[in-house]
Amino acid sequence: MNILFILSDDQGPWAAGCYGNREIRTPNIDRIADTGIRFDRFFCASPVCSPSRASFLTGQMPSHHGIHDWIREGNHGDQAATYLEGQTAYTDLLSRNGWTCGISGKWHLGKSDLPQHGFSHWFVHEKGGGPYNNAPMIRNGELFEAPGYVTNVITDDGLEFIDAHAGDPNPFYLSVHYTAPHSPWTGHPQDIVDSYDDCLFESCPQEEKHPWAGGLSNCLGDREMLKGYFAAVTAMDIDVGLLLDRLESHGIRDDTLVVFTSDNGFSCGQHGFWGKGNGTYPLNMYENSIRIPFVASHPNRIEAGRTTEAMVSSIDFMPTLLEYAGLTVPGNLPGQSFAKLLEGRADRARESVVIYDEYGSTRMARTEDWKYVHRYPDGPHELYDLRYDPGELANRVEDPDQASRIFEMRGTIENWFDHHSSEDKDGRGLSVTGGGQLRPIGADWEDGSQAFTEH
Repeated sequence: MNILFILSDDQGPWAAGCYGNREIRTPNIDRIADTGIRFDRFFCASPVCSPSRASFLTGQMPSHHGIHDWIREGNHGDQAATYLEGQTAYTDLLSRNGWTCGISGKWHLGKSDLPQHGFSHWFVHEKGGGPYNNAPMIRNGELFEAPGYVTNVITDDGLEFIDAHAGDPNPFYLSVHYTAPHSPWTGHPQDIVDSYDDCLFESCPQEEKHPWAGGLSNCLGDREMLKGYFAAVTAMDIDVGLLLDRLESHGIRDDTLVVFTSDNGFSCGQHGFWGKGNGTYPLNMYENSIRIPFVASHPNRIEAGRTTEAMVSSIDFMPTLLEYAGLTVPGNLPGQSFAKLLEGRADRARESVVIYDEYGSTRMARTEDWKYVHRYPDGPHELYDLRYDPGELANRVEDPDQASRIFEMRGTIENWFDHHSSEDKDGRGLSVTGGGQLRPIGADWEDGSQAFTEH
């Protein structure tokens, strides 16, 4: 069984046609959903890129792997750092068990010039993003400026990897990690941008500016930025189609698990701001920030056209993929496999239907009906009744009738994180502001220097 894992950057489920958006064009993401399964309540472990990507890869929360904010320093050059040193990634285990592992695109987990965690093919972005044309890329340890539109550059490398390994006796794993639709929302193919000239953008209303809104919210009401965001998604979707077509041309589509997802959600004016978890300060845990698209297709094993309302977290992905591939799942993972759900042998994925999230000292527990957000040391805290307030407009944290619920949900958060955190990497007391992480944390890295950018 081959595996193609496609990861976008800053894309909420609302920004895909298969999730009900009739304004944005994503026929190839929709194609994966139509030939497989769509998850309607899939959540990232942290609503910002580097921590979320690390949690997908290792199956651990940020308070265990130690990446708590987007990696600002340590990507390349003299100060480059291996942020995930000592962690086990699912690609480590796939590689040890015969898969040829490749990555094309965004790594953003430190020391981008060093192939890590089982990857033998390594073509990555120097940092985490930037201009969409002539982007800084790394191949064979060498940094160079890759001519052209970076979405196409990433895709072309992925296509070459598929061509090189489609006929191998052993299976392959390929991560295609796009920088789209992350900012900037300029520099995208002009014909695609222009195709959204008449779009009403009803799917992303420009609401009154949130009192916590950050700098990206200068985009509120800017149609050109909306056109750029939509164009970035559609241009990426075209290339997703090329990847699917290439699998089919080699006759290996039926033998390949294809997953499309994103690192975190995003708001383009919804809730009165542009951005993700660090689109506001204090950092937020709104549904638009933590909920992500997740569609998977494997014609030989996954029934086509299915949808599920099961609540699933990105920390569940590693145990799921390993079980699905027939490998042993490590016993120290906090997530639960949803492989049976993928294959239609179960209706739900988790025994305990609680989703946990963290971003520095901001932590969340979300049940089917309620969400509680606790910010250490002293707030502000939030409580939402998602049954009657799905837009999270009425914070009930001061409601005396909810005191016992708050006490219980806070206890749930503290007990769970106490069990799944490493003492020297626990985010509870860290001054994470959303401005970026400057170095790894943990006993082996402590040198007295500042670890996070101040707000």
